[in-house]
Amino acid sequence: MIKKIENKNMGRSNLGWLQSIFHFSFAEYYNPKNMNFGSLRVVNDDLVKSNTGFPTHPHKDMEIVSYVVKGDLTHGDSMGNENTLTRGQVQYMSAGTGVYHSEYNLGDNTLRFLQIWILPDNTGYKPNYGDYRFTWEERKNKWLHMVSSKSGNAPIKINQDFNIYSIELASNEEINFPVNKGRQAYILQVEGSSSINEILLNERDAAEVIEENIYIKAKNTSHILVLEMKKDE
Repeated sequence: MIKKIENKNMGRSNLGWLQSIFHFSFAEYYNPKNMNFGSLRVVNDDLVKSNTGFPTHPHKDMEIVSYVVKGDLTHGDSMGNENTLTRGQVQYMSAGTGVYHSEYNLGDNTLRFLQIWILPDNTGYKPNYGDYRFTWEERKNKWLHMVSSKSGNAPIKINQDFNIYSIELASNEEINFPVNKGRQAYILQVEGSSSINEILLNERDAAEVIEENIYIKAKNTSHILVLEMKKDE
């Protein structure tokens, strides 16, 4: 089963310094029929103006992954971490028993990044932070496995049966991705456009896939994330 989700039908917010597209209920966008997709609770596509950002705020019992699409993202937290990431790089935070953090755009250009919140497989984990500076070449016309469970093979490991892959597929190139029995995936068309099992996804569109292998053909240079997880019971 594949369900296309056009970005025009997603939640939206414009605070001036921050423009957001909400894939699931968040902040002022609330839809009781659109709270999550399995363990995937939040996908926010954020544009943050230069020299603005999210001041220090708390999180608890959530696995949080931030993926930079363009610009510079500076993170600071109550564990003493402070780092700046750029295009294609990823930061991860397990909020666990509780942590405070901030996220700012201290660069000269608008920052675009994806906030991805994943429900953990248990509560009360010790807070943890990590980041990974993937090179762009690692995802050109091939899947880059960025995030996995603690028992998985990705460099970033989280407290859930969950995987995140990225790819930049050149125009007219094709690739497949298996979504096996008992599994589901959320596809993010981050940049460009592509055909997924002959369904067109344009920039910022998404698709829910349940137990169906997908075949992707790039209509132009196509930047895609696949969030793959255990099927919702």
